[in-house]
Amino acid sequence: MKNAVFDQKAEEIAQERLEIIIPLLDDSLDKGKQQQLLAIQCEKSGKSERSIRRYLDSYREGGYDGLYPMKRTKRAKNGAITDEIIEMAVMLRREVPKRSVETIIKILEMEGAVAEGELKRTTLQDNLAKRGYSSRQMKMYSNSPGRAARRFAKKRRMHLIQSDIKYGIYLPIGPNGKKQQVYLVTVMDDATRLILHAEFYPTLDQTIVQESLRMAILKYGLMTCVFFDNGVQYRTKWMRRACGKLGIRLLYAKPHSPEATGKPEKFNRLVDNFLAEAVLEKPKTLNELNGLFGVWLEEFYQNKPHAALDAKSPLAVFNSDPTPLRFVPPEIIADAFLHYDERKVDKTGCISFGGKKYEVGLKYMGCTVGVAYDPLDTAEITIEYKDGAPFKARELVIGANTGRRPRMPDTLKAARPGSSRLLAGAKKANSKRRAAQKMILSFRKAEENGGE
Repeated sequence: MKNAVFDQKAEEIAQERLEIIIPLLDDSLDKGKQQQLLAIQCEKSGKSERSIRRYLDSYREGGYDGLYPMKRTKRAKNGAITDEIIEMAVMLRREVPKRSVETIIKILEMEGAVAEGELKRTTLQDNLAKRGYSSRQMKMYSNSPGRAARRFAKKRRMHLIQSDIKYGIYLPIGPNGKKQQVYLVTVMDDATRLILHAEFYPTLDQTIVQESLRMAILKYGLMTCVFFDNGVQYRTKWMRRACGKLGIRLLYAKPHSPEATGKPEKFNRLVDNFLAEAVLEKPKTLNELNGLFGVWLEEFYQNKPHAALDAKSPLAVFNSDPTPLRFVPPEIIADAFLHYDERKVDKTGCISFGGKKYEVGLKYMGCTVGVAYDPLDTAEITIEYKDGAPFKARELVIGANTGRRPRMPDTLKAARPGSSRLLAGAKKANSKRRAAQKMILSFRKAEENGGE
């Protein structure tokens, strides 16, 4: 497991590189199609073909960790403009398309990326044009019309997974029995329409999406790709990290294109029938509602003939697919879905996390430690500090009596010298002071004798 105290900038760069190479990781593509996709990704990202191929090689060799940037100098040995400087210039042009080349160079100089006068206007302008980011090229695409969406369906199970969130009914699960809305998260296999996992949750945050995806992986194994909409529950750095760790390609629908997630949306319309019936049953708890939903799902969807599947049920099509399922050990899945944070250890050797106190140890007092945790279960967290071995910490329980005073480390125990170094030092300083005073008196006396 990667150390929790990581470089945030490096993490963002790794995630950006992963999103660029995601479409190119499909092994079923022929060379022509892969070259076409490579050109498209170069145009979208502003990266050179050489850079993207380097990202692909690094990912295939070292996985997600291979995408972290390596420290290097910003200046090429031959004095030419480097890919890194070009990428910075492309980002500045993308931030404000109307920025002139002169302004971009000025910003790079002020930020210390290049020395003043080192980068020539014509050199940068030519490189921006090669990448497709000249001012004329940017204007060409500023008002380009959108393309019509087409229906699609993958041919093999677990190749593409889609997910969606649906607002549910109100249950008396709030404080003092107050009614509170619940939310359904669905994880669907695109090829067979099978629901890999679906569950109602009491909150609407990123943890319910991650938990649903984790449950789907535990039950059916790893998928090749996941396809989400642009909801804030899906677009999180933790989702990108989890998919990167497990080797899953993470895809997002284009903004304002609900038709891209049409299959889950159609299933949600069927769920409306269940919700209408569930209201009549008046469930009191989430477990009761999920129990009713599980029965309905088996009888009215999973085993029911589907028009898009040649009148076969999703479960029958899924089970008849010869594509092997890829299972991984649960501990690898658990590590991939962990969250990371940092906390400073107080003078009592504890940290505050999630409104609770956890005892870390007095030897970490004043240090900033990394915290690895499962957002759905914080009874126990993992503490990491520099190169030391990670260890578990549990919530501090404050009892009626004081706990035993911790044993003082040997390095903090009082040393017993044979003599006082303070007095010895004072004696030495006093001798120097007396010698200096004696010299001054002798010099004055000599002057007085000479004056006579």
